[in-house]
Amino acid sequence: MPVATPSSTIDRLNSGQGRGGLHPPGYGGGGDRGNGGEGPPEYERRLYRARLALVLAMGSICVLFVTVTVALLWWQSNVAANSDTYVHVRAWAPVSLPIRLLLWNTFVLLLASGTIEMARRNLARDMLLAPVHAIAGIAPDRQWRFPWLAMTVALGLAFLGGQWLAWEALHRHGFHVSTVGMSSFFYLLTGAHALHVSGGIIALLYACAIALLHRSIEHRRIILEIAAWYWHFMGVLWLGIFALLQFGH
Repeated sequence: MPVATPSSTIDRLNSGQGRGGLHPPGYGGGGDRGNGGEGPPEYERRLYRARLALVLAMGSICVLFVTVTVALLWWQSNVAANSDTYVHVRAWAPVSLPIRLLLWNTFVLLLASGTIEMARRNLARDMLLAPVHAIAGIAPDRQWRFPWLAMTVALGLAFLGGQWLAWEALHRHGFHVSTVGMSSFFYLLTGAHALHVSGGIIALLYACAIALLHRSIEHRRIILEIAAWYWHFMGVLWLGIFALLQFGH
């Protein structure tokens, strides 16, 4: 009767034979994942670094807008003495805001926040099922899905277009960037916010590009995760700016 030597037993275990046959493929085993052997620890480290960079970026943006807000409140409460009458008057010129247009822009931006959240959840589901689809004989889900990411880009561009219309409405009523008072702060706050929203749209376009190029799902998940939370932050920031403009004008 043949006797299994210790070395032959070790070889059988290393090859995946014995006690149930072949071992299942590892996390980063290639196939549809296309991650070149990248395992969970590396993915978690990359996601942690990306989230940390996002937190630092949002902190710097908050400092910028808080500084502008403090300057607005100080200027609004400031008074100056008239050299002719010696009467103290407020050095503040109120402005009539296009409220309906700004409300519509707010709705568009919040709707975009919802669509990017749907895109983020769909990609998270795909990443969860990726190890199952990598098994031979199991086909991935090929059914048509709503293009949530492309819809978010379209809504972001619509928001920027609406902001441009709001600036044009103020310009037609004689309120310019150089006008003393609320008008200059309106252009400054909404312009800075629109610039940051443009950065978010660029990130979404990059996410669309790497999805079309079939990059690794881990890389796509990190980009979309950061872009989604940044977009939510832009929505909350706009609500604060809108409330401040309503209070200040």
